[in-house]
Amino acid sequence: MSKGEETRRQIVGTALRRAGEVGLEGVTVGSLADELQLSKSGLFAHFRSKEALQLAVLEEAEARFTEQVVREALKAPRGEPRVVALFELWVRWFQLGDHPRGCIFLSLAAEYDDRPGAVHDGIVASQKRWLEWIRGAAARAIEAGHFRADLDPGQFAFEFTAIGMSLQFQSKLVRDPQAERRAREAFSALLDRSRKVH
Repeated sequence: MSKGEETRRQIVGTALRRAGEVGLEGVTVGSLADELQLSKSGLFAHFRSKEALQLAVLEEAEARFTEQVVREALKAPRGEPRVVALFELWVRWFQLGDHPRGCIFLSLAAEYDDRPGAVHDGIVASQKRWLEWIRGAAARAIEAGHFRADLDPGQFAFEFTAIGMSLQFQSKLVRDPQAERRAREAFSALLDRSRKVH
C-alpha cells in the first residue's frame, strides 16, 4: 500500500468513526484535517469534494458490514442456520460496532431519508443489497426444507429488518434494558411462523 493509499484509508476510517458520533453531515474537512494533522488542501487532494468523501465513508461502512456480518454468516450451513447467523451477527454489529449510535446505516438512513443526492442513493442501494441477502437466505431455507414452501421471502426480510430497526431504536434512543430480549423473542416468533410444519 502506497503512502497516499494509506493516508486515504486513515482519512476514511477517521471520517467513518466521526460519522458514527456526529452524523455524516457533521464530519467537516477542518475537523478531519486537525485530527489527522493534515492540511485542508492535503485532505482535499484525496477527495475533490465533501460528497466524494461521504461516498467513500459509505463504501467503507458497507465493506466492513459485508466482512463482519454477511461473510461471517456465509460460514453457517445454508438454510435456517444461516438466517440465524445473519440475525446474530447483525445484533453484534449493533452492539460491538465502531459506532456509539448503533448501526451506522440506520443512523445514515434517518439523516438522509429526505435529502436527494448521491449519498442518499448510495444508502438506498446498500440497504437494498442487505434486504436481498436476507431474502436470499430465506429462499435457501425454503429450498432446504427448513422454511415452509409458501413463505414469502420478501415479507420475511421486511419483518427481519423491522425487528433489527426496533432493536436499534429501543436500545439506543429509548434505552430500554429489555430491548435485546424483546428483539430475540420477536425473531424466534418469526422463525416459528416461517418453519415448515412436519
